[in-house]
Amino acid sequence: MKRILLFGAGKSATSLIRYLIAVASARDWRLVVADSNLPLAESKIGSAPHARAVSIRVENEAEREALVREADIVISLLPPALHYLVAGSCLKYSKDLLTASYLDPAIKALETEIREKGLLFLCEMGLDPGIDHMSAMELIGEVKRSGGRILSFRSHSGGLVAPDSDDNPWHYKISWNPRNVVLAGTAGARYKEDGRVITRVYSELFEQPGAVFIKGAGDLAWYPNRDSLSYIPIYGLEEADTFIRTTLRYPDFCKAWKSIVRAGLTDAEKPVPMAPGNDRHSLREGPSKGLTFAEWSAPILPYVDDDNRVQLEFLGLFDGSAVDPGARTSADILQYLLETKLAMRPQDKDMIVMQHEIRYMMPDYLPDAGVVREIFSTLIVKGEDSLQTAMAKTVGLPLGIAAKLILEEKIRLSGLHIPILPEIYIPVLHELEEQGIRFDKTSIDA
Repeated sequence: MKRILLFGAGKSATSLIRYLIAVASARDWRLVVADSNLPLAESKIGSAPHARAVSIRVENEAEREALVREADIVISLLPPALHYLVAGSCLKYSKDLLTASYLDPAIKALETEIREKGLLFLCEMGLDPGIDHMSAMELIGEVKRSGGRILSFRSHSGGLVAPDSDDNPWHYKISWNPRNVVLAGTAGARYKEDGRVITRVYSELFEQPGAVFIKGAGDLAWYPNRDSLSYIPIYGLEEADTFIRTTLRYPDFCKAWKSIVRAGLTDAEKPVPMAPGNDRHSLREGPSKGLTFAEWSAPILPYVDDDNRVQLEFLGLFDGSAVDPGARTSADILQYLLETKLAMRPQDKDMIVMQHEIRYMMPDYLPDAGVVREIFSTLIVKGEDSLQTAMAKTVGLPLGIAAKLILEEKIRLSGLHIPILPEIYIPVLHELEEQGIRFDKTSIDA
């Protein structure tokens, strides 16, 4: 009897848990869902006989290791900073590990030990990163097998609100970790455009977003996502003059968000200002006691204009009500507003949009030598409601499918990987199609 251990029962875990319950039931396996919020974990598994929920403080070594020791495979949907704790326990007890997060230096440093123990640690196995890697590698392989020389690669991806639930001036609702929304882009970005390496710092990311029309989603804005350059050798596209990975938003989002960034309201390090009239003694009741949203957001006033006023007012930046006295940084306050003002209602639906764009040339030795073509591969997934979201489906299902394939020994790899190998992406993409997550491809002569 196989045992699957999942750390984390938050927004992105819903579809994964539902999938794993079905898998466990069909195979007489067992699923354990561990979270600090026991009622939340219990609500996700319901009355499923093959699953149980447990309360855990993942920082507690004894609690964590007691669960890992009994598992056959471990999945972590915890905040990225906590993956290292889980990874250490998996190494100690020789358990395979899957995460949906970017491969960070702390996990990378374990690569030799992972390989020596014959374990499989599979990171970036969600949506973005995850499905983007797998679908891109499949598409790149198709172009190269046809003899094409890739000139340009662009990959766009974003979690948006579905059109029938789009009823606010931001054209956005929170369907995943709101802290990640607050801090998106803080690391800046690097990419390659027409043979030049371009570096953009955080303060510049939202200033002049790119534009793209995607059939089924309409006119969207994009900003560059992290360090695209690091994926050039991973994708085998050193020959490409352009290589960029982006995040999608609706244009009005970027118009307003750039002002929030300019004003420093996303700062997760700088303490909130003391409310006027407060003194040092008031800090005992909370660092932001008595501070209003309008006082906190005052640095944004020089950046308010006709392009963003409606969005900023809707978010509550200029309200005279008091900020939670426990808020310690601007990021805390902004996160509260996003969670409150941009919350999904129970019947709301989100939408995942992803599109790869490859421009390539046919070589001299083929009949269509010199012909330049463009291929577009597009994915649009809509959620069912505010719990069974498109975000949860596209982040969670790749993890669940991979876990099942590993336990069934249909993926038989070891070492530290992201899903760029055909042994991973071919079977996972195949089952994702069966789950309704499929790309539509079109090709044109450029």
